[in-house]
Amino acid sequence: MALSVPVNGVNEEGDKEPVIELFVKAGSDGESIGNCPFSQRLFMILWLKGVVFSVTTVDLKRKPADLQNLAPGTHPPFITFNNEVKTDVNKIEEYSKLSAKHPESNTAGMDIFAKFSAFIKNSRPEANEALERGLLKTLQKLDDYLNTPLPEEIDENSMEDVPVSTRKFLDGDEMTLADCNLLPKLHIVKVVAKKYRNFDIPKAMTGIWRYLSNAYSRDEFTNTCPGDKEIEIAYSDVAKRLTK
Repeated sequence: MALSVPVNGVNEEGDKEPVIELFVKAGSDGESIGNCPFSQRLFMILWLKGVVFSVTTVDLKRKPADLQNLAPGTHPPFITFNNEVKTDVNKIEEYSKLSAKHPESNTAGMDIFAKFSAFIKNSRPEANEALERGLLKTLQKLDDYLNTPLPEEIDENSMEDVPVSTRKFLDGDEMTLADCNLLPKLHIVKVVAKKYRNFDIPKAMTGIWRYLSNAYSRDEFTNTCPGDKEIEIAYSDVAKRLTK
């Protein structure tokens, strides 16, 4: 399935943009966007860059012949620039306007997904509580960061303290590369942990819920995100039942 993302097709120098196509993993129906945080990350980056690009979903069960000819042995996500395959996407990410100003934003929440994976793949009831605590600890660390005011939120001339940050995203009120890295994975954690462990991110973690709420209000996230059902299907064999 091909989706077109209509954005202004002329760059800052006035030159015509190259033809860019993003290939991402397809969902269980072979057409919709599938569960792949790496695909969504690239999708978000391209969208935030404001370039013209199209999106093609690839059914890994029956990879089309023309795609095999275009990128033999290559699995999505990958990008083509004027029909030339680019699997090394570092150049796309080297875009200063999307970089976080604060280095801490790049590492915030980076250990959550590993703790989540250990929690969801565990089948031993006696280990469940400790693994859940480990996940909660990393979530709390992210919540603390999101609720801690950034330097620019603090008025040095004011006598009043800024107790809690009101920013929308990791590094401020605009999305950055840091959000493209974290948000797809954080959403997976929320959906899968609820479905297979009846685990909710605590409502007391107001920073995380503010962060997710702001993400869900942005097209750059919602229009690049697989449906919850797709995420649940992707984890149906990964999530282990707790067995005595």
